[in-house]
Formats: sequence, C-alpha cells, structure tokens
Amino acid sequence: MSKKAVCVISGGMDSTLCAYKARELGYEIIALHFDYNQRTMQKERECFNQICDELNVAKKLILDVSFIADIGGNALTDTSLEVPKTGLSDELPITYVPFRNGIFLSIAGALAQKEQCEAVFIGVVEEDSSGYPDCSEEFITVMNKAINLGTSDESIKLITPLVHLSKADIVKESVRLNVPLNLTWSCYENSDLACGVCDSCRLRLNGFKQARISDKIAYKQDI
Repeated sequence: MSKKAVCVISGGMDSTLCAYKARELGYEIIALHFDYNQRTMQKERECFNQICDELNVAKKLILDVSFIADIGGNALTDTSLEVPKTGLSDELPITYVPFRNGIFLSIAGALAQKEQCEAVFIGVVEEDSSGYPDCSEEFITVMNKAINLGTSDESIKLITPLVHLSKADIVKESVRLNVPLNLTWSCYENSDLACGVCDSCRLRLNGFKQARISDKIAYKQDI
C-alpha cells in the first residue's frame, strides 16, 4: 500500500511547491484547500483546482472555514481594512490571520487520521516571509506534538520542506520540479491582475528577481 499525505494547498507558490515535493518523495496526495472568505478566495480556489489537475490528484477536498472571517481582525477577510503597500516591517502585519495555520493544521490532522495518512505537508516559510508566528519551525513542532496527542497517533508527521528556504530558493526548486508557477497566485488584494505592491507580491517578485527568472503571471503595473 502506498504512503499517503494530506497536502494543504492554498493556490500559492509555496504550498504548490510543497505538494510537488510530497509527490517527489513518493506520497499519494490528498489535497486540502480552505475557503475563509478571503479577498481572493475565488482565484485561490481556481488555482487550487488547476494545480490538482496538474498533479493528477485522485482525492481533493475544499472546506468552508468562513468562521475565520467572522473572527476578523485582519485585512485579508475584512475589506474595511487596507492591505499594506509599504513593504515589510518589524511589526506583525495586519494581513496576519490569527492562528490560521493552527486552524488549518488541526483540520488537516483530523483528515490525516481519517485517511490513514503518514504525513501532512504544509508550505510554511520562516526565513523569507512576512513574519507570521504560525509559520515558524517551533510552532510546527509543537503543533505536531498536539496532533499526535489529540489523535493518539504518533505516526502522523508534519512536514515543512520550505521552512528555511528563501523565496529565490523556492523559485529555483519549483523550476527544477517543473512546478507550474504560472497557475499559482500570491496577491493579497486582486484576483485579476496582481497588485505587485502588497507584502506577498513583493516577496514573490523579489524571489523571481533574485533567482533571475521571469514571473509569468500578470501584474497591474510593471514592477
């Protein structure tokens, strides 16, 4: 029987590469996506479905976790808050969705137990990111222990192959694995043309620039 893994896939470049890494390691992928009434929800879902087609995923699941938007407190779900365009700072940005990865991983752990998966893959990046606390290696380690305790299953492992990579490394590794980065989406604000100036767009563009590779998605303005 082949080994199986739940892959949390948002539709962004990090989670997509993470899923391709899981496939490279020989896992049968169960793809998991979350709708939480974020600004670019429809676009992210579209990207997720296209990526699953490219990966020939046999089983995928899209879950409604819109209660995250009901909790609020972030610019991704609350359109009354402005998405910052001033670049990264030392403060926790308003685009941080409180404990989002904790919520996602709790659900992914439940699905992994139900589907008898050995692993959960999530594309968190600690080194070259917006500084979200639920993207740290320490957080993932603690969540893994909680999932093992809460499921009475020590075999489930949280795997984060990108956690210490730079965005340039992620772009280069994506090229090596023939990841269709043109099907991924990073912009926090727009679903048609990426804004190019939000934190997520800046990180993506900087990664492509440092890797000396051209990004194939369309931007609202030439950056």
